[in-house]
Formats: sequence, structure tokens, C-alpha cells
Amino acid sequence: MEQSSESTNRSARLHKRQPLGFHLKRMFFITLGSLMVGVSLEIFLVPNSIIDGGVIGLSILAAHLTGWPIGLYTFLLNLPFLWVGYRQIGQTFAMTTLVAVALMSVFVSLLHTNQPLTGDPLLAAVFGGIVMGIGVGTIIRYGGSLDGTEIIAILLTRKMAFSVGEIVMFFNIFILGSAGFVFGWDHAMYSLIAYFVAFKMIDITVEGLDESKSVTIIAETPDDISDAIQSRLGRGVTHIYGKGGFTGEDKELLYVIVTRLEIAKLKSIVLEFDPGAFIAIEHVADVTGGRFRKKAIH
Repeated sequence: MEQSSESTNRSARLHKRQPLGFHLKRMFFITLGSLMVGVSLEIFLVPNSIIDGGVIGLSILAAHLTGWPIGLYTFLLNLPFLWVGYRQIGQTFAMTTLVAVALMSVFVSLLHTNQPLTGDPLLAAVFGGIVMGIGVGTIIRYGGSLDGTEIIAILLTRKMAFSVGEIVMFFNIFILGSAGFVFGWDHAMYSLIAYFVAFKMIDITVEGLDESKSVTIIAETPDDISDAIQSRLGRGVTHIYGKGGFTGEDKELLYVIVTRLEIAKLKSIVLEFDPGAFIAIEHVADVTGGRFRKKAIH
């Protein structure tokens, strides 16, 4: 009985309920992202015979060949991937993805009768890709997905010597290449432009424009450098204690996260105190919480 109570308490700690505001915010942005994908498809891409990659691209091809609604295909083709996502990633991901796919299918159906914003395929590819990328990126940022091929790619990487990105790219090359046979090769090339633009916009939406960098510093005067970074750059510094693998000497490492615009100033501060300091800079996809907020400096 005591063990059961302890297990229940541990489960409660691991599955802490999020406040209502958190769920409302998530649903708002999932809805917004789904609407933007619908706008991209029906106002820019589909009227100009331009497709996207993944399940959406397959849905556009299937709808063109059969005359059935795109929204129906996007929903039906994603169902098997939803089950795989539920088993491999979790219930929250599967439910969020289901809501996003359902909303997107509804918006696509509602917008189907609207006139395209432009008849120029190049403009449609660029602006359709921008709107598509922001919409998909918003959905990913808030815990969902619209493309089941990534889920399959994650599973295939366990059995094949390819990365997730390589497998997804293989799928999309096949899908975008198929557009050449269905819509003509000029439209296939416009589809490639739209895919590339959407791909970059997804990265920007998920990671943000203000790219962060993590910097690891090994220097002879770590305390002085740490104080200077905090007072002159306004960033917090973490001290990490380790040992040199070659010399066996104790080492004090400094770890700090800055924006890419602050890299040059950080380097100048470090090299001012120790011209021979070791500085390693890495890209950080996202920063949440902690004390990353910049302090005021004068």
C-alpha cells in the first residue's frame, strides 16, 4: 500500500498538469499555423500547380489525379503516421498533430473556392513557401507536426546508415520529381523553390531570428574574464571544473550563452585578458529559462 502511494506520487510529479492558459496558447498557435498552411496551399501554391514536400505534396498530387479534396487526402494519409507518432513519441504529440491536421484540412476545404492572390508561379512559389514555412514552423514549435514522413524517417534511421534529414530529403526528391510528370518540369522547379523557401522559414520560425551561441572558454585568468563578461557584456557565466586530459592539471572552464552579434565583443574581452585563451563556439537551437536574459550594462 505504501509502495503504491509512493508510485502514485512519483507519477504525479512526472506528469504535472499545465495551467489552462498554456493549453489555450498552444491551441491558438496551432490553429494559426494550420490556417497559414491552408492559405499557402489554396491562395498561392495549388492554383499555380506548385506542390510542397511530404504528405502535403502527396495530397496535392493525389487530389489533382482523382479530383477529390486535398483536405481529405491530408487527413487520411496522416492517420498511419499519427499512430506511429503516438507509439514512438507520445500522446501529447499525437493529439496535437491530429488537431493540427484536422484544422488544416478544414481550412483547405473552406478556402478552396477563393481566387489565387497571384498568377505568377515564381511569386506564388516564394510567398507560398514563406507562408507555408511560418505555418508549419509554428505548429512544430508548439508540439505538433503536419508531415508524417519525418516520423517514418526517425524509425528508419535505427536500421539504416542515414540521418533523418537525408531520408526526408530522399522522400521529397521523389515527390517533387513526380510533380514534373504531373504538372510539367517548369512547375516541378517552382515547387523546388517553394520547398526550399518553406524549409528555411521553418528553421527561422522554430529557432528564431536571434540565433544564440554557446561559448566555452579555457583561460589562465577565468575569474577576471568572468567578471568582465558579466559587467561589460551583461551575460551570466557558469564555471565548470575539470581536468586536462593531456597535462592532468585542474582546469576551470567558463560557459556562456550569447547572441551572434555579441560574439566579437566576447572574443575581445577574453583575448584582452589572455591572448592564448581557448575559445570554442557552438550553435544553440533554442534557449529557454535560466538567466539568459541580458542585464543592463553602461
